[in-house]
Amino acid sequence: MDETQEDAGPSEQGSSNVSWWPSDFVEKFGSVSSALNNKEPPRHSVLHCSIVVLIHESRHASMSCAREAKKLHARIVKTKGSWHSDNSSILSLYTNLNLFHDSILLFRSLRSPPPLAWSSIIKCYTFHGFFHHSFSSFSQMRALGIRPNRHVFPSLLKACALLKDFYLGQSLHACILRLGFDFDLYTANALMNMYSKFHGLGGCAGKVLDGLSERGRANCSTMAVVTMNIDNVRKVFDRMPVRDVVSWSTVIAGNAQNGMYEEALALVREMAGAHLKPDAYTLSSILPIFAEHADLIKGKEIHGYAIRNGLDADVFIGSSLIDMYAKCTRVEYSLRSFYLLPKRDAISWNSIIAGSVQNGKFDQGLMFFRQMLKDKVKPMHVSFSSVIPACAHLTALSLGKQIHGYIIRIGFDDNKFIASSLMDMYAKCGNIKMARYIFDKIEANDMVSWTAIIMGCAMHGHALDAVSFFQQMLMDGVEPNYVAFMAVLTACSHAGLVDEAWKYFYSMEQEFGITPGLEHYAAVADLLGRAGRLEEAYDFICKMRVQPTGSVWSTLLAACRAHKNVELAEKVLDKIILVDPENIGAYILMSNIYSSAQRWKDASKLRTYMRKKGLKKTPACSWIEVGNKVHTFTAGDKSHPYYDKINEALYVLLKQMEKEGYVLDTSEALHDVDEEHKRDLLLTHSERLAIAFGIISTPAGTTIRVIKNIRVCVDCHTAIKFIAKIVSREIIVRDNSRFHHFKNGSCSCGDYW
Repeated sequence: MDETQEDAGPSEQGSSNVSWWPSDFVEKFGSVSSALNNKEPPRHSVLHCSIVVLIHESRHASMSCAREAKKLHARIVKTKGSWHSDNSSILSLYTNLNLFHDSILLFRSLRSPPPLAWSSIIKCYTFHGFFHHSFSSFSQMRALGIRPNRHVFPSLLKACALLKDFYLGQSLHACILRLGFDFDLYTANALMNMYSKFHGLGGCAGKVLDGLSERGRANCSTMAVVTMNIDNVRKVFDRMPVRDVVSWSTVIAGNAQNGMYEEALALVREMAGAHLKPDAYTLSSILPIFAEHADLIKGKEIHGYAIRNGLDADVFIGSSLIDMYAKCTRVEYSLRSFYLLPKRDAISWNSIIAGSVQNGKFDQGLMFFRQMLKDKVKPMHVSFSSVIPACAHLTALSLGKQIHGYIIRIGFDDNKFIASSLMDMYAKCGNIKMARYIFDKIEANDMVSWTAIIMGCAMHGHALDAVSFFQQMLMDGVEPNYVAFMAVLTACSHAGLVDEAWKYFYSMEQEFGITPGLEHYAAVADLLGRAGRLEEAYDFICKMRVQPTGSVWSTLLAACRAHKNVELAEKVLDKIILVDPENIGAYILMSNIYSSAQRWKDASKLRTYMRKKGLKKTPACSWIEVGNKVHTFTAGDKSHPYYDKINEALYVLLKQMEKEGYVLDTSEALHDVDEEHKRDLLLTHSERLAIAFGIISTPAGTTIRVIKNIRVCVDCHTAIKFIAKIVSREIIVRDNSRFHHFKNGSCSCGDYW
């Protein structure tokens, strides 16, 4: 029931309850406009009824309703004067229409505001975010000895939740108990909603609820803060004499949001037993449960229920379905749900963008983002948390810069989460300088931003900077998390900082209570392998607390190749086959180890075994972005339209490199062919083709950025150092391990990769 229905009172001419008037009045008295345009001064009842009609219409606030409301107010002032009892109803009308300034002016003009006026102005302040004004008005109301009505508390409880002020919420709850409004349906629903949003904030609301027999002493302000429990929501729910769909939906959502999925589903079943049907809010609350557990079957059942009950067109249901199907890796169903929505808001657009990106469909995610902008839908902060990582995965630096510019224009650049995503994007696209610039602009760095800059420095070979940032983070009182330790251990691995790595590894559990995971073990194993301590690395992996995966063993296999330890490599391959028999990378790596040791027969046997198992090697591939277009190259690729110019550039560069002292290292051409053929194979590696194309396609001095899907070979690494010096450019190459910044004849990795 609308608050004006209870407080406005019956009209002078009829005895019917106001709550049943609107449909009758529209027929009996015509539209509000006709009443206003009547030449004769309208009777009191007609004006009063016009107010009621407008109040009901104001639920769907529009400009026309606002104009009609102001006309009606002017008519009342003209016929009855400024001081009239209908002013409270007009105030309620203005509040419903979100006319903030008009509401404030009218309220201040009231000599002795009745409860209806106070509840309206409190609601107005809360809706517009002036929460402290809401409570100030409530205090004034109480000081004047005016007893609040039941419409006051839902607005105040909402303000508490938005302020995240748990103790204020407790005080308000105690006041509700003393005034006897805890059994009111709307107040109880608002109480549950408030407590459900306080999860994790701590408090002792349970003591308020448990002390119901002593209402006057319900006070726990002196008690220690404890972790908030959803039981507080359930206690309010259990005491409600009457429950509606909102009550059930609120307690279900509260359980779901707090990760209590079984309890939430049990409540859905109880709700059905109470002969109440779940509404759109209920369904959108439980769909994330099935998304979390990737339970496609149950998710489809909810979808079917929504269709049968005509709820599938609801934008909240649609967004939840899109998210659920995406998390169940069924993006095609997400797309169907999205396209079937009659109206799409920012949430539904964000759901389809996030779903696409989470499932590796980065181009599709960016396409939806462009379409959202074309449809004049303003992105939310969270929209960029999906779009920016898509640019990072595609290493689309130009597009990332454009999105960054858009973020600045709409004023989102001060958002910490967006800033951290931008740092990560720039780092992964090879521009660590820009990542550091964004980091330095953040006023108070949190765990996410610290981790992003530490990982960025680690990827780019700035290991000492990464370690320094980690130490600075600790000094700033920010406690590292799982990912932060992964970042600093990666930095130590890339720089060979063995002692520092052990210190951080042991401090994880001893000082911060974080159990090392596979990523941390892999980083330490990789570090020991790179440092040539192969047996130590082997023993370390064997003694891991968790079962080592093929990827962990593969780090050691790569180290065996670098240090030419064939015997240990064979032992490691056996370990990999046990846990990951389809690991094609391990077979290829072992084949290359045999080839490097000139054990051609063993290499041939292994490749024959791979063919029989249907295992195919992913071809080496490099790509470069030039003129907002990505150009892709494979080894020996002659398909590019500029191949002749690329080949000519490589020939000229080779002659200059040889004058500078470059000697081709054919030991990296792992094929049983003559030296001349090996030479040709090395000279057409994909990264060389991409770099040559970048040189002939961009102005002098432009930084060249190339991505390669596998490790850069030793000879290409040496060659690129010579090329960078000859053309006087910085060349940044990202392989599957790290970034290499080539400049003035040297590389940022210090030849340690």
